[in-house]
Amino acid sequence: MPGKKLISIVIPVFNEQDNIEPLHDALVPVLAGLEDRYDFEFLFTDNHSTDETFQMLRRLAAKDRRVRALRLSRNFGFQRSILTGYNHARGDAAIQIDCDLQDPPALIPVFLGKWEEGYQVVYGERASRKESWSSSISRKIFYRLIDLLSEDPLPLDAGDFRLVDRCVLNELKSVNDDQPYLRGTIATLGFNQIGIPYDRQERQRGESKFTLRQLFGLALDGILNHSIVPLRVATYLGLLVTLGTFGAI
Repeated sequence: MPGKKLISIVIPVFNEQDNIEPLHDALVPVLAGLEDRYDFEFLFTDNHSTDETFQMLRRLAAKDRRVRALRLSRNFGFQRSILTGYNHARGDAAIQIDCDLQDPPALIPVFLGKWEEGYQVVYGERASRKESWSSSISRKIFYRLIDLLSEDPLPLDAGDFRLVDRCVLNELKSVNDDQPYLRGTIATLGFNQIGIPYDRQERQRGESKFTLRQLFGLALDGILNHSIVPLRVATYLGLLVTLGTFGAI
């Protein structure tokens, strides 16, 4: 509509057939209270699901003209799925939210309010999350470790639940990384950024698609993308091996 800003709701999905309709049903009443100021599009990026996810998205798009769905040719990973959504978002701003409803849609008006105040990035800070003690401690250690090693300050306990302005979306189009770490990339772009604390809920349907190996891989990508410490360590080790080889000769 003329005069209204378009907001893209970016939703990466992989084998989430049980969560598609519940998420849509949860988003619709929240966004209905904002329709006097904004238009919305739902942009799903299907990371080559093997269940009925994409078929359900087809049916949902037939019922709600605001729904768009992109299906990736193979599973490119969660971060690439988010980046694909950002690159195809048409809005003046984009809000990424997971499909499992662990992040509350009720925060969307808060995000938009901060955006209207002049913040180009508004991200959710997980004050608490319902998970095992060991997982919670591991995540806290990781966030603090990557912040310690990074050349730039990174937000602690922040996930991918965030709003980004069009100027940030334009900058992200230049990212050409097979294994991006968007939390760090967006943090290092600059612009006005602010965190909003919230309590993350537990997943109600289905299972997490992140294995321990994938979580470790994400942590490694974050460290390699935002720290030169591993490069320095590799350089020093290489020098030691070289010196040791010459000594042995």
